[in-house]
Amino acid sequence: MAALAALLWDVDGTIAESERDGHLAAFNLAFEALGVPWRWDDAHYGYLLRVTGGRERLLHDMASRADAPRSAAERDALAANLHWKKNTLYADLVRSGCVPLRPGVTALMAECLQRGVRLGIVTTTSRVNLEALLASADALPRPEQFSVIVCGEDVTRKKPHPEGFVHALALLALTADQAVAIEDSPGGTAAARAAGLATVVTPSSYFADATFNDALAVGPGLHLRAGWQPALPDASGRVTLDDIDHWRRTCADKDPSSTAH
Repeated sequence: MAALAALLWDVDGTIAESERDGHLAAFNLAFEALGVPWRWDDAHYGYLLRVTGGRERLLHDMASRADAPRSAAERDALAANLHWKKNTLYADLVRSGCVPLRPGVTALMAECLQRGVRLGIVTTTSRVNLEALLASADALPRPEQFSVIVCGEDVTRKKPHPEGFVHALALLALTADQAVAIEDSPGGTAAARAAGLATVVTPSSYFADATFNDALAVGPGLHLRAGWQPALPDASGRVTLDDIDHWRRTCADKDPSSTAH
């Protein structure tokens, strides 16, 4: 089996709980700032997360609102303005420290850099949002330490379509069996699996009860060894590169035609 050469990371919900702690608050602040009489509560935003992309989420919500603009052109214009304002406010929230990183993320990224396993990002979020997060968190690698970054603007079809992952693999000149995706949601996992990538899933708060039948491994967080399926042999410490590679190789041994169980 090919050696593990790269980990491809999702951002929102995976690197940080940024949907819950950042984007939702920023959307509501944008509504208020632009005089739009809408507010999204936690449950409704969780429902809207089935749609990938902030602008796309806004348009999906407008389709069911009686007080939304009638014409498609007006809805597109309003969504664009709201999304721009939301991104600006999100960056402010990130800089203020309101969006903490998920535990275990920086330790695993640091291990990758130490051991020569390349880091990549494949996200549906805007590049400006990613740049704000990377700039605000000193513990994260610098942008230039990521071998590839694919954001929402870089693809025509967002997750659950695999285009972002396929594009990242092409830029890295790697095959799918040389990389593993790190995701938090069913849509992201579906995108990675459709690209042929084995996928380690740490469900974020909005997807705590979701089912991930096609994942390589599912667990509560990268900072914990307990609670993972498949189980790890030692319950103390964090998830390591060796653990991920063990899952990958064990799964391949059980089913040589597949990189996930």
